Amino acid sequence: MQLDLNLLTVLDALLEEGSVAGAAQRLRLSSPAVSRSLGRLRRLTGDDILVRTGRTMTPTPYALAVREQVGELLHQAQAVLAPSRELDLAGLDRVFTLQCHDALATALAPALLADVEAHAPGVRLRFLAEAPTDTDELRHGRVDLEIGAAVPALPEIRHELVGRDRFVVALRRQHPSAQGLDLTAYAAQQHVLVSRRGRLTDPVDDILASHGLRRRVLAAVGTTAAAAHVVARTNAVLTAPELTFRPIAEAFGLVVVAAPIALPPAPVICGWHQRYDTDPAHAWLRDRVRAAFTTVLGG
Repeated sequence: MQLDLNLLTVLDALLEEGSVAGAAQRLRLSSPAVSRSLGRLRRLTGDDILVRTGRTMTPTPYALAVREQVGELLHQAQAVLAPSRELDLAGLDRVFTLQCHDALATALAPALLADVEAHAPGVRLRFLAEAPTDTDELRHGRVDLEIGAAVPALPEIRHELVGRDRFVVALRRQHPSAQGLDLTAYAAQQHVLVSRRGRLTDPVDDILASHGLRRRVLAAVGTTAAAAHVVARTNAVLTAPELTFRPIAEAFGLVVVAAPIALPPAPVICGWHQRYDTDPAHAWLRDRVRAAFTTVLGG
């Protein structure tokens, strides 16, 4: 059997984009050309691959089953065919985009920027805020690294755990409990949460419930800085990761005390699209982000 391996590239794009038009745009081909390749794939596999449901296209069970395998095959082929290249950091002229919440950006940026300036002065960094909902920015190449606490769900998104951060409780210096809180006093406080979706509960509530306690959540805000601003001017408290929150706590004059309950440490996870696995410049960026977090988290 003679196979056209270009069909794997088309199949991968179709499965990621979910439409002929999207795949054509990604591959920089015409829609008719992609439609012809889809026809060949259907004849070759005996499966429809994508079927129309209203105004959208839905992958078939077969397509879902082979999606990860197709991506892995392309990744292996790229690794075999990619030329060996030396990375010229002094001459590297590139913009990298990182997306994370404001506490991570505040903690990461000073160490990372100093490192970049010292070794690759032509590199510029953009720090974007977290979106209120999950996005496809990594898939579409608009973000190079997404940094957060969640493991990416899509198989084509690679990820790496770069550290963990334990939780503490932040209060204003004049707070009546600024010297420390026991569990009952902690539950009795007014709490501010940081949630990009505006959620008024988080895993802390489940842990308190297991002790027969319930807290009052005063508000949910979208950024850690907004939460710190509220805490600095009220008697509300904020439960936050200690080391990544430290620069914001210092900026707002807050004190931090130990959390009176055992909370799982917050993971710091970097995610990127598999297309950048063998890109030397992107690999260098990932290494420098890892090193900066090692400095911040003391790992």
